[in-house]
Amino acid sequence: MDVPLFDRELSWISFNGRVLQEAADARVPLYERVKFLAIFSSNLDEFFRVRVAGLRSLMTLKKKKRKELDFNPRSLLGEIYTAVDAQQREFGRVFEELRPLLRAAGTPLLGIDDVNEEQRVELLRWFDEHARPHLDCAEIDETDCEVFFRNRVLYLVVEVAERERGGKDGKRKRLFRLTIPSAECPRFVPVSASDVSAAVIFLDDVLRLALPSLFPELEVRGSWAVKLNRDADLHIEDEFSGDLVKKIREALKGRETGAPARFLYDPAIPRRVLARLRRCCGLEREDFFPGGRYHNFHDLFAFPRREGEGLSDAVQAPLPHPALSRAASLFEAVAAGDQLLHVPYQDFDPVPRFLEQAAEDDAVEEIAITLYRIAGNSRIAQALEAAAQRGKRVFVFMEIKARFDEETNLRWSERLRAAGAQVAYSIPGLKVHAKLFLITRREGEAVRRYAYLGTGNFNESTAKLYTDFGMFTAAEDVTSEVGAVFAVLRGEADTPVFDTLLVAQYNLREDINRRIDREIEHARAGRPCGIFMKLNSLEDPKITRRLYRASRAGVPVRLIVRGICVLVPGVPGVSESIVVTSIVDRYLEHARVYMFTNGGDEDMLLASADMMRRNLNRRIEVAFPVRDESLRAVLREAMDIQLRDNVKARVIDAKQGNAFVTADAGEAWRAQERTYRMLAERQRGEVARPSPED
Repeated sequence: MDVPLFDRELSWISFNGRVLQEAADARVPLYERVKFLAIFSSNLDEFFRVRVAGLRSLMTLKKKKRKELDFNPRSLLGEIYTAVDAQQREFGRVFEELRPLLRAAGTPLLGIDDVNEEQRVELLRWFDEHARPHLDCAEIDETDCEVFFRNRVLYLVVEVAERERGGKDGKRKRLFRLTIPSAECPRFVPVSASDVSAAVIFLDDVLRLALPSLFPELEVRGSWAVKLNRDADLHIEDEFSGDLVKKIREALKGRETGAPARFLYDPAIPRRVLARLRRCCGLEREDFFPGGRYHNFHDLFAFPRREGEGLSDAVQAPLPHPALSRAASLFEAVAAGDQLLHVPYQDFDPVPRFLEQAAEDDAVEEIAITLYRIAGNSRIAQALEAAAQRGKRVFVFMEIKARFDEETNLRWSERLRAAGAQVAYSIPGLKVHAKLFLITRREGEAVRRYAYLGTGNFNESTAKLYTDFGMFTAAEDVTSEVGAVFAVLRGEADTPVFDTLLVAQYNLREDINRRIDREIEHARAGRPCGIFMKLNSLEDPKITRRLYRASRAGVPVRLIVRGICVLVPGVPGVSESIVVTSIVDRYLEHARVYMFTNGGDEDMLLASADMMRRNLNRRIEVAFPVRDESLRAVLREAMDIQLRDNVKARVIDAKQGNAFVTADAGEAWRAQERTYRMLAERQRGEVARPSPED
């Protein structure tokens, strides 16, 4: 039976549309709307640098090879460009809608026409002191086509005119490429002479004001902002031999000179100027995309904010964990029973603090950890460094192929190795995406192991922004299998057996399949059945088809998918019992949760893995059971809250329309607010409960 599947790339564009919805939503605080514009822009940049660049590379395949693909790259690119163009127009509309609101809030974003003479003088003085030293100006000359546009750097293309020799009236037009130094200067320049103290102006416009002084003997005819995205893939061909670190360092340099993926330009730029850019800069017609007067809107992350009721999200301080935050010894707290952490609602502090205690504890003999994306000033990495310097055995598997985090990971790898840690960098053909640490501790005559397994990275920064779960445990069956994962990462085991954990490359896909098939059997036997999955992305065709099979058998399937979803719900005879929603709110939904009704004996798993081909086929991932009933109750309540969201949840349907779930004459139910409230109430209950010593 031919089953429907959404295209992966178009589904991602639909997800970014949900981000743009947040920017357009008047219910969202003003500065958060600005932030969502920045997120949308940043997402789209990465999409073009990675996904679109990859699709365009397929166009270079020979005709015979292209026929082997199960899609037409040219046709898909056309659909992508059409969808993105519509979103860009909506982005421009929202941006212009926000400008008067920013003025009313006391942070006006001025344009050139808003600047009076006093302000102009002030800005030109600022330009001379701060921006002029960083300018890079090059003429775009058809006789010398060596002008290079760097990746993601902002430029003004400036057209000037001069008199022809001999005093003729005609004027020869010349073209220059002028760098907008947003890496060295603030993108939003304060206008101190304004009657509103927090007024700002784009750095781009400050340069426009200064153009006459930059070209004093010439007449400035026009200036237009442009930006080039380049292919961000590292294209490391052979990971099985050679020095991978050296290859990645070399490839990182090449990222800045990669093939063009998108040349954004101001639509007001004359066609003759665009044609000249194409000829002089080695660009193709398909490289060009209309944008707006300004680019690099991810800089809106740094837009200045003023205090004011309702202008930003209310401060939501992380809650102390009811057991871990009060425990003097995290070893004792975890030895007493499994502990579940839900960030950012609860403080991430127990994770680095556990490693810090392990570094200082003379009884700890070894620490092993996987690191995928870590913070630049990571307490976790510093604790590992301290442990190694104290003579403990420290094994760090550092995934240096984590896109856009390669340099940070390389830097920490070298520092940890210098401290005496054993650092492994990669596995041929795979990425290690599992989130694990394992501490081995001598307790009397025995050796006990403590593990942490998570859905999110060991990153103190993103733990404030991403919703994730982590579980601390000393359960022997779990810690022994975490040890088996590390044996694989050390190269000490080829065919480990996992009974408790689900580990990609070994049993993750097979065990998820088995659980889906089990629900189908329960449905056919009339027993309680159901499948719940909370994911970042559902892209794997085989898993999708198995969920269709479950739907046809009558299994209720509820999915919460933040990003890509190739499954098409509600198709008669295929997916009638499948309901999919997506939540986009102040925090990025990042946790992966799998629940299976299992005839009434509910099976609950947390995981580092999404249901994507790359996660299941080309990564080391770990899913782990939640077995303690008190933790299961918290997890179940948190997921029930998400399923009830009627404020930030969107319906994923056959049209990918992103319609909001609406309340049926009931109260508004916003999952992220309710989750915080639920955990706060549970935390108060735990604190109020007398301790055994009392």
